[in-house]
Amino acid sequence: MSTTVKRPAGSGRPDDACVRGTTPPPTTTPPRRRHGLRVGWMMTASGWSANQFSALLGAYRSGTGLSESAVTGLFAVYVVGLVPGLLIGGPLADRYGRRPVAFIALGVNLLSTCLLMVGAATTGWLLPGRFLTGLGAGALLAAGSAWVKELSSPPFDLTASPGAAAKRSGMFVSAGFASGGLSAALIAQWAPDPLLTAYLPHLVLAVATGAVALGAPESRPSQARPAAAAPASAEGTGAPPVAPAPFRRARFWRAILPVAPWVFAAPTVGFVTLPGLVDGGLTGWQTVYAGVATAVVPGAGLAVQLPARYLATRHRLATGVAGLLVIAVGFALAAPAAATEQPVLALAAAAVLGAGYGLTLSFGLTEVAALAPRAHLARLTSLFWTLAYTGMFTPYVITALSTTFGVPALLRAGALLAVLSCAAFVLLNRGERRPALTPRCPG
Repeated sequence: MSTTVKRPAGSGRPDDACVRGTTPPPTTTPPRRRHGLRVGWMMTASGWSANQFSALLGAYRSGTGLSESAVTGLFAVYVVGLVPGLLIGGPLADRYGRRPVAFIALGVNLLSTCLLMVGAATTGWLLPGRFLTGLGAGALLAAGSAWVKELSSPPFDLTASPGAAAKRSGMFVSAGFASGGLSAALIAQWAPDPLLTAYLPHLVLAVATGAVALGAPESRPSQARPAAAAPASAEGTGAPPVAPAPFRRARFWRAILPVAPWVFAAPTVGFVTLPGLVDGGLTGWQTVYAGVATAVVPGAGLAVQLPARYLATRHRLATGVAGLLVIAVGFALAAPAAATEQPVLALAAAAVLGAGYGLTLSFGLTEVAALAPRAHLARLTSLFWTLAYTGMFTPYVITALSTTFGVPALLRAGALLAVLSCAAFVLLNRGERRPALTPRCPG
């Protein structure tokens, strides 16, 4: 007489199935795989808020009587708020959790848009509105990037590859960059009270994304147990915990510093500098053209994610090298576009610069995720974003030096600097032998 031992549903041991060569029975509760995508939409709201103002620069000049320097200064105030948001948001997310910091940042993001809407009637509110836009966006980038990456990895998601998990937040941010600028430009061109109504879509989006993300769990590793022990137990492998690799600070700087500033140096030239140089032949359509440029640049960044994934499987440095070289080509195309003031050529250059943005952003987020200890993922991700956003000062450097050297010459110099940065990047990292990213089984 044989005895059958029944196990509770969902408690099957995968190691038994592997030994016997059979397929383990399905569990009654399959792993949920949507949390990373739910939180990702919050990142889209952050990108939307950043770029909706960029497309309205011309409308502010003509509609409020603000001078060129005042409008340019308001654009720069975003970065002034962004940097402390990144540098404070990352450590707070590592200490208190990704979820509370991300939702507080989203609330600040909503408040900033409300202040910008009030600024349509009282321009004094534009300054705090822009500062809070940067502050909220920075904290949301820091906490949200880590949250999305962790919710897109085991034990929360057993399907996403390591590279895809790391890059997912960048793709959602890029979608917000592309949509926010174009939406605001189209509203500003044809809707009544454009400096008020152009911000309404972001209010709806931010509230909706917050509601969608409410069900997402906290992903910060527990401080009460070894970080490696929890995933092993959750996956049911029975394997002993594996100590995480030590963080190599020098390797982090060698890999990130030569690439990060170009991440936003390229797109800001594409949608800030170039539209202002070629709008002479676009009488009456300058705002729409600026909106199209703000959509084309991050749109091209999204389009190159499949090639970026392929390059990442070939060699660790391939995506970063390709991104810097594509940016060099984009600056080289931008020089004749600025000299001839041709809108079509400028838009083509903007698309190439956007492709370089997508490649370098993909490399940076993937590399940070690979090098950062999980307990410090948010703060190191925020450090990468901070270095990347220093590139947003590029249009102002070009404007300041243009009377002395001319914009085409400065753009050609940018192409040369991108090539030199690529050479330095390869030389600094030539001794690293980390294999390219490949999909791997959990545990």
